[in-house]
Amino acid sequence: MSQNNIKSTGFSLAKRKELSGDEFYDIKSIGNLTIAVLCDGVGSADGGAEAAKRTTNYLINNFKIRPKTWSIEKSIISFIKSINSILYKESMVNYERPELVTTLTIVVIEGNRLYGANVGDSRVYLYRNNRMNQLSFDHAMEESGYENVLTQAIGIEQTIEPFYFENIVEKDDKILLCSDGLYNLLSEERLEMGISLGAHSLVKKASKLVDDDLPDDTTAIVMEIVDANEIAILKQQNLLIPQSLKQGQVVDGYTLEKPLIQNDRTWLCSKKTKQYVVKFAPLEAIDDEQMLDFFVKEAWNAKRLKADFFAKAVIPKNRTQRYYVMELFDGEDLDKYIAYKQLSIDDGVVLASLLLKMAQFLLKYDLVHGDIKPHNIMLTKDKNENLEFKIIDFGSITEIFSTDNKAGTPSFLSPERFKNEAISETTEIFSIGITLYMTLTGKYPYGEIEPFQNPAFKEAKKPSLYNKNIPDWFDSVILRSIAIDKDRRYEHYSEMAFEVKNPAKVKPFFPKNTTFIQRSPLIFYKIGFRIMTIVAIALLLFIGYQNS
Repeated sequence: MSQNNIKSTGFSLAKRKELSGDEFYDIKSIGNLTIAVLCDGVGSADGGAEAAKRTTNYLINNFKIRPKTWSIEKSIISFIKSINSILYKESMVNYERPELVTTLTIVVIEGNRLYGANVGDSRVYLYRNNRMNQLSFDHAMEESGYENVLTQAIGIEQTIEPFYFENIVEKDDKILLCSDGLYNLLSEERLEMGISLGAHSLVKKASKLVDDDLPDDTTAIVMEIVDANEIAILKQQNLLIPQSLKQGQVVDGYTLEKPLIQNDRTWLCSKKTKQYVVKFAPLEAIDDEQMLDFFVKEAWNAKRLKADFFAKAVIPKNRTQRYYVMELFDGEDLDKYIAYKQLSIDDGVVLASLLLKMAQFLLKYDLVHGDIKPHNIMLTKDKNENLEFKIIDFGSITEIFSTDNKAGTPSFLSPERFKNEAISETTEIFSIGITLYMTLTGKYPYGEIEPFQNPAFKEAKKPSLYNKNIPDWFDSVILRSIAIDKDRRYEHYSEMAFEVKNPAKVKPFFPKNTTFIQRSPLIFYKIGFRIMTIVAIALLLFIGYQNS
């Protein structure tokens, strides 16, 4: 329902013994936004409940398709004014007076910034340091005896002016959206005491005060900031993205020695007799906010994903430019290695286990690598001269089940990725399988695929046809992992990992149209022999019967 660093709850009760009320709410996570909307349909209006539901859905749905160039403030104000105009005009046509009328509160959280607006007397509070702070403004009359008379509401007039506000949110903050049914029964002190228990508890507490006979519909949404949004904090740092970099240049004590990639944004550097790899933000990130987002997320992932199979990475605290630092490996990438030498079968099994271990590690964070291939695997040697593998390239790491991410290299993508299906465990398993096939045979099982090509996949040949050392069980593991039909492929990393560790339990894998005699020739001939024996005996018995 919300982003990983935001926990949200919502609850609503109708007044008295009624089965449904005039209030409506929704909470959605859309991209990097968490959106909460609460509407209180004006009970004296014929269309109050309809207005509440339509307003909520309209705002949520429009945020799904909002123009990328629009700021959140412009989006909130524009969408509110638009739905107000729609409901007002419909009321005039259908009722000849305002009847589709509702109050509105909306909160949008992006990173560590809160954006909000309200129309009417439903409220938004920010709870911090054990104190409730009202962020919204009540559009209601202040005169004694007229406190419940609204001065503004959605659909009541042709034009409105929403009350708009912004704020920075911090770890442990809680945001409360509620209708007047809640705050009219619970004082701010009671709200402060109960907000940590969530929306359900607050509404039930209000109901209990009046013996479960609520005088008004009562709704609450509670959004808890459970962790600081480090990506937003990193992005907001005022850091230089250098236009050019050159040999001998010193950046925060790191001396640039030579570029490691043709784009001159990844450098071999030295600092205090040690060597490192420093990766700078791409030039496009200067003007392209999406590119900046990608790089900030890459640096953040590099820093937080700590495991033996990843390069250690840090983001220096006092940096003046936008970059991050990685440890330097004394080795080469697997792509260059297999250009002149094949991996041994034992090393291939080690690599398979490591890639699956890495994939399972990322899954705990709801992530996938996105671009598994030999070029993103480094080889080093331990003290005993045994090969060790390290996985690099944090730039491709993305959320599992993502459909809008274009990460990956065509020759290593599963067939469904070319149809824009979501990245999943089974698509990553396909990339692992292609990598194993390539490193053990030096060949692509489905040929090399160029960018923007729409490939036609045909059954792959056994890897053992190119490398006689590959045992039958490993043949089957690799072929199953790269099956064209995803229903024949491993569905989960754990399934493939189990078979890699237990060769004796691996079942043979055959192409889809393999005949029975090809699958089990021994069984075929045994059955054939038995059938022929039975037929021969039957013939002998028949002949004996005829002669008698």
